[in-house]
Amino acid sequence: MDYNETIKFLFESLPMFQRVGNAAYKANLDNTLALDNYLKNPHKQFKSIHIAGTNGKGSTSHMIASVLQQSGYKVGLYTSPHLKDFRERIKINGLEISKDYIVDFVNENMSFFDKIKPSFFEMTVALAFSYFADNKIDIAVVETGMGGRLDSTNIIKPELSVITNISKDHTQFLGDTIEKIAIEKAGIIKEKTSVVIGETNIESKNVFVEKSKENNADIFFADQLFKIDYSMNTIDEKQSFNVYKSNKLVLENLKIDLLGNYQKHNLKTALSCIDILNKKGYNLSKQNIYSGFENIKLNTGLNGRWQILGRNPRIVGDTGHNEAGIREVVEQIKKTPYKELHMIIGVVNDKNIENILSLLPKEAVYYFTKANIPRALDEKILMNEASNFNLFGESYSKVSDALKSAKKNAGENDFIFVGGSTFVVAEVV
Repeated sequence: MDYNETIKFLFESLPMFQRVGNAAYKANLDNTLALDNYLKNPHKQFKSIHIAGTNGKGSTSHMIASVLQQSGYKVGLYTSPHLKDFRERIKINGLEISKDYIVDFVNENMSFFDKIKPSFFEMTVALAFSYFADNKIDIAVVETGMGGRLDSTNIIKPELSVITNISKDHTQFLGDTIEKIAIEKAGIIKEKTSVVIGETNIESKNVFVEKSKENNADIFFADQLFKIDYSMNTIDEKQSFNVYKSNKLVLENLKIDLLGNYQKHNLKTALSCIDILNKKGYNLSKQNIYSGFENIKLNTGLNGRWQILGRNPRIVGDTGHNEAGIREVVEQIKKTPYKELHMIIGVVNDKNIENILSLLPKEAVYYFTKANIPRALDEKILMNEASNFNLFGESYSKVSDALKSAKKNAGENDFIFVGGSTFVVAEVV
């Protein structure tokens, strides 16, 4: 198979949660362990940092990877889902995995795939770990796909475990309470391995504290270690922060090139991780911390986080897609100046859309749409549901048509927002 045939095989032959949902989920690590043993345990050949959480794990992963990379380390980065190209999921120092490596890996191991029939995610994790091992990286930043305890990435023995935050998402798999979801995420906490919790939540805190005690693991709550009392947007379209630790200003005018207001939470988490890595012997200097945060997108290729897609009218895309993520996005929309608001919204069919719709601004023109994946909720169903929350507009079967219509209707001082689903944003970035 050539590259295009290989990618088609991956997308169409292996069950892929992002596309089809429940049918791709496997509640065990059997295939992951079988693949890992068959490939001679590539995950044991490199150090790693393991990152779970409901929101923010992608941004936090890219922040840490950027600082490590800026400090001279050869850094693997495994994240999901991708926006435009499958190869975005697997990078070394910001460069995507080669097409040739993917083709060779699939062709060489096809007989074993036929035997155990892995899911898309199981195969992708095996591909990533093999690629990192073959390229002799120094350290990998590994993001879980969903949950933690039974996630395919959870065979690694990391230098550090990270759980960004807990809110309700994928409740059909992880549980319908914060405590139940926290138990699943806490599954990445390992014996005598420090763990950073990004945001303190009274409903999940004890779960993490108890799991850490069981594993003799030091636990740190990032929002209790670092404080940010000042931030602003700079003329070069970055955010600038003053960061305090123990009431002492430790990082003045720290710039990041990600514009979401919610990034201040992820910044605290990443800084807590950097502190621990330095105590473990890594050399992450203050200079490299500054340059790493200022060049996250340049170093790692991160997209889709409050990403400016156009001006006059201003167009912004953001991948926030669950209740907590949408709440953050709506807060930033409220703080954005505009004459009229245009909302291009699409969701997947396994979300609790009532909770999401209840948060969206009512004083807006809506363009209901759906991404080009089987899991997308029909745009007409979304429009009808939205009307129950006094959200009104037209429906569009293609994201591109919705954006075209919004651009036609919007004045130069208006604001067009694109979101509701990672896959909607993927079609416009």
